This record gives sequence, C-alpha cells and structure tokens, in this order.
Amino acid sequence: MRILIAEDDAVSRRRLEATLQKWGYEVLAVEDGLAAWEVLQGEMPPPLAILDWMMPGMDGIEVCRKVRERSPSRPLYIIVLTARGSREDVVAGLQAGGDDYVTKPFDREELHARVRVGLRVLQLQMNLADRVRELEEALARVKQLQGLLPICSYCKKIRDDQNYWQQVEGYISEHSEAIFSHGICPDCFEKFVKPELNKLKSAGEKS
Repeated sequence: MRILIAEDDAVSRRRLEATLQKWGYEVLAVEDGLAAWEVLQGEMPPPLAILDWMMPGMDGIEVCRKVRERSPSRPLYIIVLTARGSREDVVAGLQAGGDDYVTKPFDREELHARVRVGLRVLQLQMNLADRVRELEEALARVKQLQGLLPICSYCKKIRDDQNYWQQVEGYISEHSEAIFSHGICPDCFEKFVKPELNKLKSAGEKS
C-alpha cells in the first residue's frame, strides 16, 4: 500500500517516513501542501494520505477541502496530523474532508492503529466499487428494446435488423427478457371467438 506524507518539518517528515516504511508501506514524502495537491491530482495517486495541518503555501485542511470538492467519490483516506487537539480543531478538520486525525508528536501505536483503520475502510470502498462496476456491466448486457421498430400495418409483424419480418412475440422474446402468456382480449373475443362459438352452437342445435 502506498501512503503520501505531507509534512514541512524535515525531522518529523523523516521520522514519519521511517516509521511507515518499517511497517512495510511504500511512502511518498513531500514538504508542503502544494506538492501534496499535485500528487493527489496526478495519475494513480496514493489511496491514503497523512497531511500536516500547518504547512506553507497550502495547509493540510485546504488540501482536504480541495480534494473532496474536486473528486468527492474517489477512494482516498486522509489522516490529518496536527498539534491542535482541541474539540473545535478536530471538528474543523473532519468537516474539511479529513477522515481521521493524529496529534503531534504522534504515538507510534496510535498511528499504526489509525492507518490500519484507513486501510480497512479503503478496502471496503474498493470492494463496493467493484460490485457497482459488475452491476453496471451486467445491466449493459441486458437486452433492451429501444429506437424505432418497423411494424406492418396489416399483419403487425416487425422487421428486424436483417430485414426479416417476424411475429411481435418472437421479436420481443429475442430482444428482451419478456415471457409471453397468450390470452384473448374482449374486443377479439367479440369479433372472432364469439361468432365461432355461435356457429358451433347453431350447428349443434340443427343436428
């Protein structure tokens, strides 16, 4: 898993980078918010970012806000690293788009736990995205009737793409998931069936 670090203090950045690398993560470290923003807007950005709140040029909170506004649905877990641990500061960071926070100087075990939480959330998001993609592909494969259908004014047959005329039920069965059950409408009963029944009845009475 790749992790982006944005921290302007060189000592803190190096300590954070070494800690994450020791845990087996691939780390990309930058020294300010502008560089972090460029990385997150590039191709294949890291799915997890640890951003220092106070940085020159663009602070971590502004990076959070811009990322969420630009790509609200993209899987990206952001941990805000801050020395400001008041309730108001935490709320402000989360409202700006941060998913979690760690206070400075960071505790190694706490940081590790929060990173693992972020990875679990990302895995759930990616699994959900895969399911949505599979559903969209399945829906795209479903046969649908659409567009203009040439139909005979007399026999009501439909002309298909190969210029072949076929019964309506045959055409619809080939181009959709519909299953037909045949019946007789009231108009056809009066027009076709009832006269035949009357003929049979009259023939029976004569015999």
